[in-house]
Amino acid sequence: MSSEMSSMDPEGIDGVRMSWNVWPRTKVEASKCVIPLAACIAPLRPHPDIPTLPYAPLRCKTCSAVLNPFSRVDFAAKIWICPFCYQRNHFPPHYAAISDTNLPGELYAQYTTIQYSLPSMNPSNPNDPQSRASPVFIFVLDTCMIEEELGFAKSALKQAIGLLPDNALVGFVSFGTQVQVHELGFSEMSKVYVFRGSKEIAKEQVLEQLGLGVSARSRVGGAGFQKGMVQNGYPGGSGVTRFLLPASECEYTLDSLLDELQTDQWPVAPGNRAARCTGVALSVAAGLVGACLPGTGARIIALVGGPCTEGPGTIVSKDLSDPVRSHKDLDKDAAPYFKKAVKFYDNLAKQLVGQGHVLDLFASALDQVGVAEMKVAVERTGGLVVLAESFGHSVFKDSFKRVFEDGEQSLGLYFNGTLEINCSKDIKIEGILGPCTSLEKKGPAVADTVTGEGGTTAWKMCGLDKSTCFTVLFDLSSSERSASTGTVNPQLYLQFLTSYQNPEGQSMLRVTTVTRTWIDSSVSSEDLVQGFDQETAAVVMARIASFKMEMEEGFDATRWLDRKLIRVCSKFGDYRKDDPASFTLNPCFSLFPQFMFNLRRSQFVQVFNNSPDETAYFRMLLNRENISNAAVMIQPSLISYSFNSLPAPALLDVASIAADRILLLDTYFSVVIFHGMTIAQWRNMGYQNQPEHQAFAQLLQAPHDDAQMIIRERFPVPRLVVCDQHGSQARFLLAKLNPSATYSNANEMTTGSDVIFTDDVSLQVFIEHLQRLAVQS
Repeated sequence: MSSEMSSMDPEGIDGVRMSWNVWPRTKVEASKCVIPLAACIAPLRPHPDIPTLPYAPLRCKTCSAVLNPFSRVDFAAKIWICPFCYQRNHFPPHYAAISDTNLPGELYAQYTTIQYSLPSMNPSNPNDPQSRASPVFIFVLDTCMIEEELGFAKSALKQAIGLLPDNALVGFVSFGTQVQVHELGFSEMSKVYVFRGSKEIAKEQVLEQLGLGVSARSRVGGAGFQKGMVQNGYPGGSGVTRFLLPASECEYTLDSLLDELQTDQWPVAPGNRAARCTGVALSVAAGLVGACLPGTGARIIALVGGPCTEGPGTIVSKDLSDPVRSHKDLDKDAAPYFKKAVKFYDNLAKQLVGQGHVLDLFASALDQVGVAEMKVAVERTGGLVVLAESFGHSVFKDSFKRVFEDGEQSLGLYFNGTLEINCSKDIKIEGILGPCTSLEKKGPAVADTVTGEGGTTAWKMCGLDKSTCFTVLFDLSSSERSASTGTVNPQLYLQFLTSYQNPEGQSMLRVTTVTRTWIDSSVSSEDLVQGFDQETAAVVMARIASFKMEMEEGFDATRWLDRKLIRVCSKFGDYRKDDPASFTLNPCFSLFPQFMFNLRRSQFVQVFNNSPDETAYFRMLLNRENISNAAVMIQPSLISYSFNSLPAPALLDVASIAADRILLLDTYFSVVIFHGMTIAQWRNMGYQNQPEHQAFAQLLQAPHDDAQMIIRERFPVPRLVVCDQHGSQARFLLAKLNPSATYSNANEMTTGSDVIFTDDVSLQVFIEHLQRLAVQS
């Protein structure tokens, strides 16, 4: 499997894919390319060939780029020249032995991505494991739920605590109408601090009330600190250990506490929603992790079962006759709570980013819970988000378990990351779309226009995992001078520096340096065409369109995408003016129009059928997943199973439906197994249980096995839908298929196939219109 994978692995050792793999020289030429210059990087993607060096890297003294295989080295003079700013740097004395036959790891040509494990910050004893802060997990549990739902959530929490590493510190906060902080360190009886849910509470107040304020600290301070009584990396008297216990010590306490925990006992008047103070609960949890030592990796893991109706962060009134806001309400400015709640979560995001801590959100409810408002806090801190219908649903249960699992299945959660980018002269960074926050670090590489988290060359990622992916958008400086000066370097360089803490508390730095070629596209666009990555380009367009839909008032995404596509086709297509029949596209571009067709129909652009929560959820995942996963979200994959052939990819078209076929549709968020009519009838008659119909039993089983493989590899775990042709759940498949057969041409159909009742245009009609518009003079 792995050898197949490596030949199919477009990201290689670097985990980088670009919309264009050769770059035009000037800003004007770049704008003619229509699709922006962008790189998608998965900075911590595991790869067997990435070595780890046990020392700190050498940095250039002017631009602080790290020594890499593209640096020119003069071995006799012990000097290296930085490929970014051409500064000459001397090697330090401990590099004295290097020569062209004795290279340090970072200069090997194949190690364009390399890791450094950085020395510990504790000068007295760098190897002392006690000096490394343990990771902190604070569970925040909503108790305004029916008994059954709370039961599911409790059993998931118990399982999670059992899976945590022994040294991890655990805290527990429950909330309903009020917030309860449980003092786990007080084992004689259960001791709880209660906060009112109706008004906003500052971090200082949280600490004062929990006895962790400045005054309390100065009382215990003194001797306790000097003697250096250290418990789990915390001074013995620092107080926060009353609330945070190592997982190994508090498992029993927490289990019994969860057993006794009841649903919120506050009375709810008929016709009203329960009073739920999600906002205050998250502020209190953020205040509590804020009392930890700086630099501690911490995650606040919130399990929320309904909308916030009390205190800051409220998204809807308590009166059940007021529905939760819809997209229409947001467009018409008829969502009275929305802006205020977003502002509250924006401030919470700033506090968490300042502390370096993560907010993870697990929302399980039939109605909305406010993911759209909380999105900013989850996304800026690099948190995980899972949206399910119930805490008993496999989408929640299996995803939640994956967060804490070790081994092959683990997500590889890392803490306290920062990403810095160095680039060649003339390249400017517009910003990043993805789970991070701008650190406002100015420099010559910052572009004038900002998209996403911009205005900086460094970003904070409080939490990241091995699949986290970022989209970096580039611009070129407008100066024409550089192109004319004598011999210009034909290569451009980009360097991505990701520093982070692994779960053991060790600081790591991963350095990825990539190079691409500049070309003069005004002379010939052939090289440019060959360097186009249509999958990456489609995902970049989807991410920019989603971003603009959120940020720009009245932005029409469909028209914007159509205009861009027409411009791409008229620039890169081959045709005679005004003759649509003569239009052809180079294979490097041939899939791009159908990606755009499916993007226009996808839930990212057509939001009318989804709640604002679902839309926010889809967009957060679109922005953090790698290119191949994001491409499946835009254009689902379809596999067909039948008696007379091996499983094979099928066209995403209603014509692929047949009575004697099983189809497996993967839309990333759900996996659908669809049985044709005949197959369903045979199955209902039980043929698969008869020994002479073993082939049929295998045919029925094959898509289930493949679906399980998809589900096992993916986070959040997708929803599995098993349905039959003409059944009520067949809509999950039909909604994604190209409507080449609709009720208007149903008379030409073969038996056993299907129609889609829609007035949407089909791909064929879309392409005809596109050709007509692209060739217009």
